[in-house]
Amino acid sequence: MRQAFSAAAALAATFSLTASAQTIPKCGPGSPCPKDTPCCSQYGQCGVGAYCLGGCDPEYSFTLNSCMAAPVCKSADYKLTSLDGIESNTQYLGDASDTNWVVSGLAVPYQDKALLLTMAPDTVGTLLMSTHYVWYGKVSATMTTSQGQGVVSAFILMSDVKDEIDFEFVGVDLTHAQTNFYFQGITDYNNGDETETSNTVQEMHTYTIDWQPDYVSWAIDGEVGRTVYKNDTWNSTSNKYHFPQTPSRVQLSLWPAGLPTNGQGTIDWAGGEIDWDSPYMQNGYYFAQVQDISVECYDPPADVQRDGDSAYYYLSTEGMEDDVAIGDKNTVLGSLYATGDKPDFDPSDDDDEDSSGQTQAPETVPGISGGGSQQLEGEGAGEAAGGSGSGSAASSAAGSSPTGSTYGFTQGGTSQASTVYAGSAVALLGFFVAALML
Repeated sequence: MRQAFSAAAALAATFSLTASAQTIPKCGPGSPCPKDTPCCSQYGQCGVGAYCLGGCDPEYSFTLNSCMAAPVCKSADYKLTSLDGIESNTQYLGDASDTNWVVSGLAVPYQDKALLLTMAPDTVGTLLMSTHYVWYGKVSATMTTSQGQGVVSAFILMSDVKDEIDFEFVGVDLTHAQTNFYFQGITDYNNGDETETSNTVQEMHTYTIDWQPDYVSWAIDGEVGRTVYKNDTWNSTSNKYHFPQTPSRVQLSLWPAGLPTNGQGTIDWAGGEIDWDSPYMQNGYYFAQVQDISVECYDPPADVQRDGDSAYYYLSTEGMEDDVAIGDKNTVLGSLYATGDKPDFDPSDDDDEDSSGQTQAPETVPGISGGGSQQLEGEGAGEAAGGSGSGSAASSAAGSSPTGSTYGFTQGGTSQASTVYAGSAVALLGFFVAALML
């Protein structure tokens, strides 16, 4: 079986490859974020604004209150036939009542029946993230994957402390789905497995993660292919169950694991270096189709501490199930310069004064180094580009291929684009010295 990799592990070092990224404060074990940029992103960097929303790591942020509380689970069936309910990560401020999904990269509606996650040359692909978290539940994604060496499609659950449950699809293996799980981002290569299926590119399949407090199962088209029980994950060294147990976001992505700047192990796992002139690209990009995502919320632990019912938040940095509470804490920032410590701060408001003494503006959206343009194709941008059932793509209404995104994301190992450097920040720590991973 091929080695599977975590979708949250080795990002911080990849960002450090650019001069501008080197000026961003880093966070990690023994190095929490400073007061003026208090929020530790999944990439191991400190900032404000979106850094304090989904993916904000409470363990390495300035205080537990630096990260905003997370919107609680909402059962729903999301038909992804348009961009309704989807917002750019450069615009979203945490109001999950108005937005169901946040996107980084280029998402394109396709023939009113699916959403394309695209990946053009010199980009790190596209990531779609839920605004509501799941704390145990059944989540299904009906989708096709992308194809080609170095290309990886993924459907995962990821918590802010990097508990993780994965479906991963390598573009050179169209008849297997790789399954994996992680506890707090700790690498354990024994956690990976794979399930056989029919062609993942040409055929639409429904992939289901059934996450219960005492087990997790992976199913394809209703047939369970693997089950892991919590009781089998006891670690006698840490005296803890190394089992995913904290509120998580639903994430779907397409990312270039085969970039030559990635670790050789990642490239080999992905089937080789990515080919930006591949016949599997259409209209200038690789693509995966997502048709439907359904979420069925389960009850939270019976003994959970409650002082409300709208948001999850952490009581300590231990990151265990018992360290999560449910309350009515605020989830919405006043601006992209606000934080959990100063949630209403807005530099455009004359009444707000920034007394931090910073000599430069802090980073506000994880994965950006020196800005860049987020792309979110509007309704009607996608048009047919091929026959159905064969991974047909969409074309831009303007006739031009996407120029790419400048955003990195957790689901995407050590990806380095022309202006952005990304990966996944949890599992490949030892595998990449200074990079991030998937």
